[in-house]
Amino acid sequence: MNENASTAARPLPPASSLPPEARGHLAGFLDYLQAECGLSANTRKAYQRDLRHFFAHLAATGVKNVAAVTARDIEQFLRSSKRAGLAVASVSRMLAAVRMFCRYLVLQRVLAQDVSAAIDAPKKWNRLPTVLDDRAVRLLINSPQDEQDSSVLRDRAMLSLLYATGMRASELAGLKTTDVSHTLGIVRVLGKGSKERIVPVAQEALDAVKAYLAARPAEAAGEPALFLSRTGRPLAREDVFRTVRKYVRRAGLRGNVTPHTLRHCFATHLVAHGADLRSVQEMLGHADIATTQIYTHVDANRLKSIHRKFHPRA
Repeated sequence: MNENASTAARPLPPASSLPPEARGHLAGFLDYLQAECGLSANTRKAYQRDLRHFFAHLAATGVKNVAAVTARDIEQFLRSSKRAGLAVASVSRMLAAVRMFCRYLVLQRVLAQDVSAAIDAPKKWNRLPTVLDDRAVRLLINSPQDEQDSSVLRDRAMLSLLYATGMRASELAGLKTTDVSHTLGIVRVLGKGSKERIVPVAQEALDAVKAYLAARPAEAAGEPALFLSRTGRPLAREDVFRTVRKYVRRAGLRGNVTPHTLRHCFATHLVAHGADLRSVQEMLGHADIATTQIYTHVDANRLKSIHRKFHPRA
């Protein structure tokens, strides 16, 4: 699943606000996704978030149970999500979640037919990702300042690793202390579909991780997770988003800057400095090189902007 700031920031309806009937179907659906479909925990969590929004929309529009859902209800939900500012990719994923849920309801004989089958997915437009320049990235990474605060050292290590490796927020949150090799200068990343990849790490980022580990309390020594909260629990994907937003504000940066922005920066800066696409693809963990090719367009767009700005005949 794409990690999107708009979905991470959107207030999630409390589970207690959902009708008991909806909660029961949702619990059964999540079990089905794990046992029958073999979907990852991150995908199940994303579908759960999307369906809770869907149930809240149904309740707000007077639909009292899922057996009464129509294609029109689903289309209205998608349109309202788009009006709320969600990216097309997020709306598309919401439709995927609702479709799978409708198929599950057909299997459970709750619905007589799949009412989502005829709904077209929103078309994705080729929108270039937001990319920070070198100065802005440096400003963001240096925003955590207090060297005596272990949380600040942790946050600097997190920001440094996001930019140094191009990891997704969920991948960073899932890192274990044994995944970082200071000797070899690499990090082992467990990506989508439980696929493992090895990514080189700049020494500056390794030094930031080393400083953080040195400041971790002694009682955290037995915890395998690399990044921990103040209470000693492993951080979640949402914690990574909150941390990045905190320092984006502190650095005074504008725009929708998220952990995925640092991933875009990592790839774009590599391509701009001559890295070949195949290597960038491997470091990002893209299954298809076509996904990586957007970064050549980003760099070309940057060059055109420079040309227009500085060439006397532009």
